[in-house]
Amino acid sequence: MGFTVSDELVAEQNGAGLAALEEDYAHLGRQLGRRGIDIERLTERAMAFRVSVPSWGVGTGGTRFARFPGPGEPRNIFEKLDDCHVINRLVRVTPGISLHIPWDKPEKGDELKGYASERGLFFDSMNSNTFQDQPDQELSYKFGSLSHTDPPVRKQAIEHNLECIEIGKALGARSHTVWVGDGGNFPGQVHFRRAVDRYLESLREIYAALPDGWRVFIEHKLYEPAFYSTLLNDWGISYYCARELGPKALSLVDLGHHAPNVNIEMIVARLIQMEKLAGFHFNDSKYGDDDLDAGSIKPFQLFLVFNELVEAEIEEVPGFDPAYMLDQSHNVTDPIESLMTSAVELVRAYVQAHLVDRVTLHESQEANDAVMALQTLKQAFTADVAPILAMARHRAGGALDPVGVYRASGYRKRKAEERPAQGGSGSGIV
Repeated sequence: MGFTVSDELVAEQNGAGLAALEEDYAHLGRQLGRRGIDIERLTERAMAFRVSVPSWGVGTGGTRFARFPGPGEPRNIFEKLDDCHVINRLVRVTPGISLHIPWDKPEKGDELKGYASERGLFFDSMNSNTFQDQPDQELSYKFGSLSHTDPPVRKQAIEHNLECIEIGKALGARSHTVWVGDGGNFPGQVHFRRAVDRYLESLREIYAALPDGWRVFIEHKLYEPAFYSTLLNDWGISYYCARELGPKALSLVDLGHHAPNVNIEMIVARLIQMEKLAGFHFNDSKYGDDDLDAGSIKPFQLFLVFNELVEAEIEEVPGFDPAYMLDQSHNVTDPIESLMTSAVELVRAYVQAHLVDRVTLHESQEANDAVMALQTLKQAFTADVAPILAMARHRAGGALDPVGVYRASGYRKRKAEERPAQGGSGSGIV
């Protein structure tokens, strides 16, 4: 499979820190045991957690102003899978790949599927792109795609989504994600109600083409690229459209696609209650959009989201089967390092959410005891579960210190020698 991170290096690096980890793990196990919590069960949950990596995520992102290429960037989907393999090799929770078309359109689906399988990877979701024009495209999406006023443009966008589904069938995927940049920049530019009607009309054709066992995820975004009105601007319109389409249509939540200080965990709970939560695109943000690594800015918010997800998991809420994916733009970091650390942060929040004393929390809620309810959540959030995360990776064959092993491997340096530098401006990442 070419140069990757060797088993010998992982074993060597793990061996150096294993004794200290076992001591920390035993100490934490005793602490949790006094609260009636089985550390082994938590470790098993950590090992079972899964989050997908987007094929575009291993490339350097950018902004509308500039893009600064990194050394050894992957030049095609096969090289991207090599990088995805390294991520999963070290963190052991990212075997699923979400594929973007046409950025990573495969010429030979069978060859790509086998290439992924050899690296312990699989394709779980497809992603269409009608938010930018492609070089060989006949009609422009400048004024919209699935909701465009011109029927031929809508037809072109529909056919692209149908193509994505056909590619996904060949690759073994089971879901298709639709995000559109449709909207307006000026008051009066778009007829709000008619735009939604046209969007639903287009999506019904896509929905009708879903193979058995497939789901379609529709994603909302507060703003950008349209800065006055966005077609699917919040969870309410997303839920409405998913409900109108049918049971195989669900609302996808991206953590960065909300106004500042929006209560995203409550949106999660609402969509779970309505049996319409598709899952998540995980990232983080300070001012807007989704360019930062998961858990880097608002880790407590990430924990609160997982608190709702874990509650639904424990209660076995009907229709609850969320799909998780990392969706980040890595503008100044090594994408492999960012994706690994983000995956670790998700597992951290997931395990911490399993530490919540649900009995005490529910009693506090029923008694309107705000202080005790918050303290119950904070007790779980402030717990240092790093030994559980490291032990889970070790038992699964991953690295105790993923970033440390990755840097010691020289992978990026080797790829910089193998892959010529790429230039370009603009982001290519949304």
